[in-house]
Amino acid sequence: MAKTILAIDDSASIRHLLSSTLEGFGFRVIAAADGRDGLEKLAENGADLIITDLHMPNVDGIGFIHHVRQLPAYRFVPIIMLTTERQGLLKREGAAAGATAWIAKPFLPEELITVIRKVMR
Repeated sequence: MAKTILAIDDSASIRHLLSSTLEGFGFRVIAAADGRDGLEKLAENGADLIITDLHMPNVDGIGFIHHVRQLPAYRFVPIIMLTTERQGLLKREGAAAGATAWIAKPFLPEELITVIRKVMR
């Protein structure tokens, strides 16, 4: 059975790019438009890995991670931040919240798949 990835980004084009890339590598993808939508879709579908943007309306990426890490079933599920931000302070904040990895946009699909495979072990 294919592993499920929850992909959260407020950009429809990024959600489409993530879905097509990840599905091409055999993953099942659930897409969400922001952190609130992501929390709802996580409750409905579950996920083996989560990819989230940082800056989004409603619930941002850091807030989303804080919520997810409070759920016992998702305490250790890998979470990748995929964002345009490259600041060390924000990376540290993401790591403190519970992010497993950080990838800067724009990204190469091969880079994303390499990180996914590494953190899903």
